Amino acid sequence: MYLLVMLFIQKAFFLFQSIGQCSNDIRLIEDHERVIGGTEVQRNSWPWQVSLQYLSGGSWYHTCGGSLIRANRVLTAAHCVDRAVSYRVVVGDHNIYQNDGTEQYISVSRIVKHANWNPNNIAAGYDISILHLSSSATLNSYVKLAQLPADNVVLAHNYNCVVTGWGKTSNNGNLASVLQQAPLPVIAHSTCSSGSYWGSTVKSTMVCAGGDGVRSGCQGDSGGPLNCPVNGVYQVHGVTSFVSSSGCSTYLKPTVFTRVSAYIGWINNVRSYFK
Repeated sequence: MYLLVMLFIQKAFFLFQSIGQCSNDIRLIEDHERVIGGTEVQRNSWPWQVSLQYLSGGSWYHTCGGSLIRANRVLTAAHCVDRAVSYRVVVGDHNIYQNDGTEQYISVSRIVKHANWNPNNIAAGYDISILHLSSSATLNSYVKLAQLPADNVVLAHNYNCVVTGWGKTSNNGNLASVLQQAPLPVIAHSTCSSGSYWGSTVKSTMVCAGGDGVRSGCQGDSGGPLNCPVNGVYQVHGVTSFVSSSGCSTYLKPTVFTRVSAYIGWINNVRSYFK
């Protein structure tokens, strides 16, 4: 699966200047892209996975993923909600083009983006947002809350995680109809920030995963989770943020995620303030 973050529906490419080095091509993972090199998941095997959709011309369109962290709160990427449009989330979904009978559709009533988020400087980080829902989701076997990591936990190099989403399965492909998953090993920050990888574009508040040239996130996967098993339970350690503008699965350009453990304090403050 390609987890590429795209800020605009037009699949715009963005050049971002990194401090102290040449500009780097960053591509946000948003509309119409999916996990590359992935496989279809078993029905509702990731019950905290959310489809974030926007309203256009009287119809709803998938744009990003997200994670249900409370019955009325969704964790996603800030770049996913930069447009002034109406949003809703779909929980309990499997095939976004069919009625599975397990879906719940809930409108977004409030969007809280990190105060330091700057859409003109993606490489600075802070690509994180919490969506407040107009009503609470009903929790059941198809809809469950995501588990988050402890504050500032950093996973080891090659730690096995799984990216999920409905994004493109190839650089020029279409959205996946059925939720996809792909194994992505974590790439240590010391490696991912080296010159042969992302260099100084990647900050310590981010986590890299993949980079084998085969599997990655892609457009449509943005905002969705990087799921990592800890003590027998999957935790959401990343929020899909960006990939290389050269292609979702570019070799030595791992998918880059907002590192959730770097923002646990912020998440808790937002959740407690807007009860």
